[in-house]
Amino acid sequence: MGSISKVYFTKEITPEVVVKLYDTLGRKLEGNVAIKVHSGEAGNQNFLHPEFWKPVVDHVGGTVVECNTAYEGERNSSEKHRKLIGAHGWNNYFAVDLMDEDGPDVEIPIKRHHEHLKSDIVGKNFMKYDSMLVLSHFKGHPMGGYGGALKQLSIGCASSAGKVNIHSAGKYTSAEDQDVVWTDLPEQNSFLESMAEAASAVVDHFQDKIVYVNVMANMSVDCDCCAIAEDPCMKDIGILISTDPVAIDKACIDLVKQSDDPGKEHFLERVTSRNGEHTIDAACDLGIGVMEYELINCD
Repeated sequence: MGSISKVYFTKEITPEVVVKLYDTLGRKLEGNVAIKVHSGEAGNQNFLHPEFWKPVVDHVGGTVVECNTAYEGERNSSEKHRKLIGAHGWNNYFAVDLMDEDGPDVEIPIKRHHEHLKSDIVGKNFMKYDSMLVLSHFKGHPMGGYGGALKQLSIGCASSAGKVNIHSAGKYTSAEDQDVVWTDLPEQNSFLESMAEAASAVVDHFQDKIVYVNVMANMSVDCDCCAIAEDPCMKDIGILISTDPVAIDKACIDLVKQSDDPGKEHFLERVTSRNGEHTIDAACDLGIGVMEYELINCD
């Protein structure tokens, strides 16, 4: 990892531009490529739909992957999640791999200095893939403050048990604990650091065979995991792509701060009230990316 990472940016938000940015970045993902998306909770109006992602999925030639959740809703079992994937139109274009649909889960090591998690728990099918394209909708988040590349790497790639593991900072490690974990949450920074630790395990697993796309559109303070979410509070900003998950998330936060949109104060209140930038700091401290970046305008 260099001292300054390149982050490519455009204000234009179209499916075709995602493909253009991927080619501009110049890192071709090969082998069996996992393409991580957020399928959207039932009732959520802000998630990015499969039509938006189809051109880049076709271009890369990978497999769309998702994982089950660990809270009440329509995605905390494979049966319900499969129905919702169909209802949201994903099956119209892709055969979606629920990586933790069939057990047993797999524990991948956290190789860097860590304080909370013993390992990152992922679905069995995670191990089928040689590389990963992380497609993130940048927005707020009720617990993490914001959601971007680091959240997709950590909570997004974790199985139900892995999500329990992260949210509890390693205290609980079973999907059966998904009810008790919400009444026994750790100190906030421990949770954020656990996200960074889990993200580091995925980064080390794929090494340099991973690419990150963050789309700054439909920017609500609430995540796509929320069935009842606020409408977006800011105008769309653009699309970013990088090989560095720390730099791309830092660039997104900076673009919000630099915006003249009056809605940014509401968005940033969500981030700061949850100390959301600590995840970026913790991931940087773990060495999976750097805070310094060059924002390359592709407009």
